[in-house]
Amino acid sequence: MAAGSLHDGYVPGRHIIDAYGNGGFRFAEMSHRGSILVLPSGVRAWDPTEAKAIDRNALRPVAAEGAGIDLLLIGTGLDIAPFPDSLRRWLKEAGIGLDVMQTGAAARTYNILMAENRKVAAALIAVP
Repeated sequence: MAAGSLHDGYVPGRHIIDAYGNGGFRFAEMSHRGSILVLPSGVRAWDPTEAKAIDRNALRPVAAEGAGIDLLLIGTGLDIAPFPDSLRRWLKEAGIGLDVMQTGAAARTYNILMAENRKVAAALIAVP
């Protein structure tokens, strides 16, 4: 981390993703190495380092804020990875739409939708 830090792995508020790559992300005038979960309440460090590690437990913070999220963008790294139907159904039942894409595309799409004040969240796996 540089120029600030994720306090306890969390930065409150909505933030544009300024950059991604080199194993991390830049947002809110700081850098974070590793994956992030970008929610309406704030940005938090996120454990998954590959798509197959994304499960209900990893997405529980998303479900907890479900009322404030219409769409979840999942960035699966450099390549688009398959996403289990069971997790798709679970999110749909929570009223959360889902779009799975490469991390770069997910970060760019998140920024556009957030700028439009949409109810969007992003789960982004860090890329080299």
